[in-house]
Amino acid sequence: MSKLPELSAWLHTRLPALLAEYHVPGAAVAVYAGGEVIDHAAGVLNRGTGVEADADSLFQIGSITKVWTTTLAMQLVDDGVLDLDQPVRKYLPEFVLGDAAAAARITVRQLMCHTAGFEGDIFTDTGRGADCIEKYVATLGDVPQLFPPGEMFSYNNAAFCVLGRVVEVLRGKTYDECLQDHLFTPLGLTHAAPSPYEAIRFRAALGHLTAEPGTDPEPTGTWALTPSNAPAGSMLAMRPRDLVAFAAMHLRDGEGPDGTRVLSAESARAMRERLVELPDLGLFGDAWGLGWSLFDAPGGPVVGHDGGTIGQSAFLRLAPEHDVAVALLTNGGDTIAVYTEVVGHLLRELTGIELRVPPVPDPAAPRFDASRYVGEYSSSVADIVVSQDDDGRVWVERVPKGIFAELAKPEKTELVALNGDTLILAEPMQGMYIPHAFVGDDGTGRALYLHTGRADRRVTA
Repeated sequence: MSKLPELSAWLHTRLPALLAEYHVPGAAVAVYAGGEVIDHAAGVLNRGTGVEADADSLFQIGSITKVWTTTLAMQLVDDGVLDLDQPVRKYLPEFVLGDAAAAARITVRQLMCHTAGFEGDIFTDTGRGADCIEKYVATLGDVPQLFPPGEMFSYNNAAFCVLGRVVEVLRGKTYDECLQDHLFTPLGLTHAAPSPYEAIRFRAALGHLTAEPGTDPEPTGTWALTPSNAPAGSMLAMRPRDLVAFAAMHLRDGEGPDGTRVLSAESARAMRERLVELPDLGLFGDAWGLGWSLFDAPGGPVVGHDGGTIGQSAFLRLAPEHDVAVALLTNGGDTIAVYTEVVGHLLRELTGIELRVPPVPDPAAPRFDASRYVGEYSSSVADIVVSQDDDGRVWVERVPKGIFAELAKPEKTELVALNGDTLILAEPMQGMYIPHAFVGDDGTGRALYLHTGRADRRVTA
């Protein structure tokens, strides 16, 4: 007997209470289980207008888009026109980075699993034209290489913009047209929008940001990030039912809802293969495949991805051995707490799988010698200084740069011991105690990188 009616009743009662408790303006959830789907919504899409969220409301899915971009590329593998282990330059001769030798070596596969090694947080706005992704790739000529291609994992938005451009070139279409023709249409999606121009036809959520700790989030002044980053997750919005329809196709190893083949079974399975291991990074997962994040959860494997845009957070989890997928889309507030309870409860009830609880600091964590970690680390997103005071307390100070300087203030927070070379924030940031893993060696015993999902390279002692 299906558990979905019981879970539907639970969501009807529990979701509104959670949103109120954790100051989340609005949220929508969809659950796919063995061919059946339920969905629910609560709260408002915009506190400025008071428009209520419903199950057909569109939320941005952020970086979950990277799985869609990877799927578009794997369709080209199925067509025999794309080889993952060929250099990107075979398809984009104009692909140039600050390190010419690295740019010549980087493969399409390395773009997909965040091992290309170049600085990844590049959000250059190249306009709203159909050529914005092409223009974006042309701006990467001075982007530095953090480590040799294939050496390690470092989350890379820019790599997926390059991958999106590969798709455009091989299809002879814009990225938005590829989404529509090769995923929206064969999957029968009716409430998915590649840009604000399509989203305006529906009820669409606006992100909300919290100005000060303990205050309610307020509507943002901007709906989305730059169109040039669409393949990485700056634009795509949809209702959760359409997101789990995409997930269900992957659970069926590439088969669409009417039995048509959207992706080959070989390619769908290849996307879930374990390709690169991650440091201890909490919700980032334990390893990465092609597009997918992989989680070693008690009770069975889980694949998924999260997404964050300006004030919106999205979560997608699949349990392939149980034919179950859960999507949670939100627009501000303490979304991690809502994710932990909602997605955790739904997966537990449907599969017996226990999602890993996000790590929290130990109030009794001992003091330690932080000489291996102290110093300055930098990226295009922020300058980060790690220091240790006379009392032995360790601090991390982050000064946002570029587009993020407009969205966040400089912050200084204590770090405490978590596990080995991984420390953790003593106070939450956006509802999460973020792990900070220190990896590598600069030749003197000090960590070469500060890794929070992205590897920020040491620049000073």
